[in-house]
Amino acid sequence: MSTALLWNSRNELLMMKRSLTRTLSPGLWAAIGGHLEPDELNNPRAACLREIWEETGIEHDEIQGLRLQYILLRLNGQEVRQQFFYVGSTDVNPRITTPEGELHWVPKDLVLERPLPFIFRNLLEHYLDVGPTTTPWIGSAGVNEQSHLPTIHWHPFVDPMEV
Repeated sequence: MSTALLWNSRNELLMMKRSLTRTLSPGLWAAIGGHLEPDELNNPRAACLREIWEETGIEHDEIQGLRLQYILLRLNGQEVRQQFFYVGSTDVNPRITTPEGELHWVPKDLVLERPLPFIFRNLLEHYLDVGPTTTPWIGSAGVNEQSHLPTIHWHPFVDPMEV
């Protein structure tokens, strides 16, 4: 998966309220994004830009500062899933409607009030707490040993040879 957190100059996040007919997270609020195509496996940024265009009609040259901010690893059955989250900005409003859901600009202080999938909520909580950084974060999803609840452990993603 490759996903975008797109902010505008009014400090609003572009979010999608997913259609009730969607298999994944119906009715919940999410970021713009989707699955990587086979030719994008080594280029999740290209997948992110494609998904932005497909879901919003916003062109790549209308987005400023799109950079990798998070990589999440999680186990789904026997499959290891990777999700890439990019952060950027645009003041361009979505130009298209999509059957995947409704697009809305949501003020920063209201984004966590929406019903969100667990992973997206955890990531947004971390992002809103830490803020944008030049170093990406890597997260591993798992279960808290004491509470037995889902959790994500975030760590700065740095080259240990450069520390």
